[in-house]
Amino acid sequence: MAQPNAEPETGAGWREFGPLELTPILDAALDEFRESGFHGATVRQIARRVGMTVPALYYHHENKEGLLVALLELGTSEVAWRVRAAADESPGRPREQFVSVIEAIVLHMAYRFRLAAIDSEMRYLSTSNRRRYGARRKAVENVLTEVIEMGCEDGTFFVDDPVETSRALLGMCQSVARWYHPDGPLSPEELAARYVDIALMTVGAHPRLQR
Repeated sequence: MAQPNAEPETGAGWREFGPLELTPILDAALDEFRESGFHGATVRQIARRVGMTVPALYYHHENKEGLLVALLELGTSEVAWRVRAAADESPGRPREQFVSVIEAIVLHMAYRFRLAAIDSEMRYLSTSNRRRYGARRKAVENVLTEVIEMGCEDGTFFVDDPVETSRALLGMCQSVARWYHPDGPLSPEELAARYVDIALMTVGAHPRLQR
């Protein structure tokens, strides 16, 4: 069975989002984890959703944790390449990089809200899997922190602690996946624009602060 791919198609930009492509098993597991949580979900329930036997499901994935790991790694890999691509568009221009990175994160959280919403389930991972997944998440944080640090150095931003500011902004952006719904009043792009304004205020770079 083909595995989902978080890497961009040739020529695809970080603002472009196609349908979320998951195998039937991972699609069923994602729905089960979102509805029941990792602790409440069972392999039997997931197998029932996809219309196969438990032994057949185990042929594709070792266990329930393996399903969660596959979904978490897919989401984290996708947001990581989008964030890096967004930052790379404007080298040496921290304000433009900052705006693009925040936009990339919020767009991902809105367009991929099903996938991003299970991030909190990482607490159920084994130590080794949690460490590996944490390193992937850290890569996104590092990009944002580096941009903020560069902006502080050249006088674009005004914050005392770039690391904690980065963490606070990421927490704000990641929360989108817990409440966003595509039938709501704001499109992902409109939501991203609002969060960019909030983020710019946070680092002291919003035009209203400069009047």
